[in-house]
Amino acid sequence: MNSKNYTQEIMQKDQAHFMHPWTIFDVYKTEGALPIEKASGLHLEDTDGNRYLDAVGGLWCNNIGTGRREMADAISEQVMKMSYASPFVDMTNVPATLLAEKIATLAPGTLNHVFFSCGGSTAVDTAYRLIGYYQNCRGKHQKKHIISRDMSYHGSTFAAMSIGGKKGDHPAEFDYIQDTIHHITSPKKYGQFDDKTDAEFLDFLLEELEQKILTLGEDNVAAFFAEPVMGAGGVIVPPYGYHQKTWELCKKYDILYVSDEVVTAFGRLGHWFASEDVFDIVPDIIISAKGLTSGYLPLGATIFSEHIWDVISEEGHGRCFAHGFTYSGHPVACAAALKNLEIMEREQLLTNVLDLEPYFKEKLNSLSDLPIVGDIRGQGFMWCVEFVADKATRELFPEEMDIGKQISNHADANGLIVRPIVHLNVMSPPLTLTKADIDFIVDTLRLSIEATLIDLKEQGYSYE
Repeated sequence: MNSKNYTQEIMQKDQAHFMHPWTIFDVYKTEGALPIEKASGLHLEDTDGNRYLDAVGGLWCNNIGTGRREMADAISEQVMKMSYASPFVDMTNVPATLLAEKIATLAPGTLNHVFFSCGGSTAVDTAYRLIGYYQNCRGKHQKKHIISRDMSYHGSTFAAMSIGGKKGDHPAEFDYIQDTIHHITSPKKYGQFDDKTDAEFLDFLLEELEQKILTLGEDNVAAFFAEPVMGAGGVIVPPYGYHQKTWELCKKYDILYVSDEVVTAFGRLGHWFASEDVFDIVPDIIISAKGLTSGYLPLGATIFSEHIWDVISEEGHGRCFAHGFTYSGHPVACAAALKNLEIMEREQLLTNVLDLEPYFKEKLNSLSDLPIVGDIRGQGFMWCVEFVADKATRELFPEEMDIGKQISNHADANGLIVRPIVHLNVMSPPLTLTKADIDFIVDTLRLSIEATLIDLKEQGYSYE
């Protein structure tokens, strides 16, 4: 069977049976999905043999790159040694125990306790249940309201999606928790609050959060959820001092601060965790996944403080934390995580991110001369280009044009994978990136934007 026939067969079977996350039905039924067959290092290969540099890093997760022999060996060895052991009640396993200890040594402050789950969404749901449990143990039974932000993303399980604030992730056909979960303004200034200085914008955000707390009642608000840098919402870096000031408000009103580091932890910003090392806060809970195993196996971790542990585990109450998963602390996933962290340390990948961040930023900023490039933002190896119809007014293209997808289609044809999110192209490449790889990413993205400018003429837009 030639590759074209094979590709067609795979695409037909995919359309017939495999329902993807975020399936856009009308498009999927007519266009199908790009069938990837191989991956090695930074690169993917489809069933026709076309090769792509994966500047998305899988889905923010392939931190050490794909196809590592020593990862395969570590996973294989653990499978043969012990493929599974129950994590429930009074049984543990060695890889999970060692990984929990390792995470505790890397996490800031007294975040010394780890609850393992199957990924970021289940880690968020675990945090949500832990927060309620903690407040009940304190006798604060009414303290159950959660504050999050517009444009935030916290996962796709029921509680996690309810906490998230992306409008596109809340279609009317789904249901959400609405009575106890609240959203305040995203810390995105570009295109929304251009009339304010950074200081004025920060003051506005802080005043809004405090007023939301007071409106709900400080005795009713349990926790505030925040991504250090917002990921799927558009790589939004908050104004300087935002996390410190929101953390101070949470302390003032006895509110738990939850730092969702599913994307930013394990090197994405050049540190094991961004909360303290980048933003100078020690949250009560950190949520992590993705880079923990570099996507080799599913694993999430909810990391929480000694204070929370002391409250919930206080003796004399006969309490049971009736929450968990068959695969909590799965020994093979934990062995993969331990090997992944070992590789990151040995190859000094965090240093690589910090060393190359200025060059990545400089190269991406060179795209600013293109007429539809409105904003370029990010940090570490986490970047976004926002496209606009008019640079002066910052007017966006109509959503149905899906300008980000138009550009990413050209990028695909040029051997580059970037992630389109309506008006955006997002990049979160493996931490093994080199200067030459950065040159390829940015130069190819430029070619793809220029090709899209030609297409836009046929759609009624001219940028002479």
